[in-house]
Amino acid sequence: MLNLQVLIIVIFSPLLQGVIKKLKALAQGRVGARVLQPYWDLLRLFKKEMVVPESASWVFRAAPFIVFASALAAGMMLPVLSAGDPVKSFRMGDIIALLYTLALGRFFLTLAGLDAGTAFGGEGSSREATVAILVEPTMALAIFTAAIAAGSTSIAAISRSTDILQSPAHVLAFAAFFVALIAETGRIPVDNPDTHLELTMIHEGMVLEYSGGYLALLELAHFMKQMLLFTLAIDLFFPYGISQGGATPYAPALAVAYYALKLLVLAAAMAFTESSRAKMRFFQLPSLLGGAFVLALLSIITFVMLGR
Repeated sequence: MLNLQVLIIVIFSPLLQGVIKKLKALAQGRVGARVLQPYWDLLRLFKKEMVVPESASWVFRAAPFIVFASALAAGMMLPVLSAGDPVKSFRMGDIIALLYTLALGRFFLTLAGLDAGTAFGGEGSSREATVAILVEPTMALAIFTAAIAAGSTSIAAISRSTDILQSPAHVLAFAAFFVALIAETGRIPVDNPDTHLELTMIHEGMVLEYSGGYLALLELAHFMKQMLLFTLAIDLFFPYGISQGGATPYAPALAVAYYALKLLVLAAAMAFTESSRAKMRFFQLPSLLGGAFVLALLSIITFVMLGR
């Protein structure tokens, strides 16, 4: 039953996207679209015809399914509402496996952008690969700080042994992880998900040639990845409220309430960050992401020096 928690991510990830957009619009003094608008957008895309470039190979057609499957598999590794019984924690995933599963989806999406044979697709793929080189070490170091503190790379074990930002090392790791989260989800100031300008787009450049059901799968996978990373941040740094198995009968209801509240807080932080910052030039991103890497490195050094 633990692996069925992924259905929460599949069903509610478009809702999280709608909440972020709504909060961002309110912060900018606009009404904004409805919170449920991402569901209607996905439904509209699934109804549309799929157009495939003549130069595209099997990679272009397979990429949407692989990207979606990788997000689905990663979701099965995460404790969402419950970390399960400690004896059965092996049913939850390992952090290293989670990172590589998400990297598989990124790899095929990058290939698909190149396979389309367009200048914009190649540009988006090149930029995505550059950002990945800068982001993945930062995210790995930030995550390993929590893993070392817990003495395990099991996400369920970390969520059971970690308190809310229990040490200076965890604070530094969360700061680095949040910057990496912005980059991984393609949000301002790293990327602008609401534009198709060739000078600024990264993720949109790779999916520019997709349409219909293919594009719907990619968009849903992107929403799922965003909610996955939000959930991972909760599991690593704010695990309070996650059911540990064998608890009181009302524990599931409390877990749902805590999880929704923490997602709302992270969504508000993301919306505030987007509303208060401008899109950075691409060649300025190494400064931002390099600073996040330094924070992640300092988190490990701080843990080694302080022992916590």
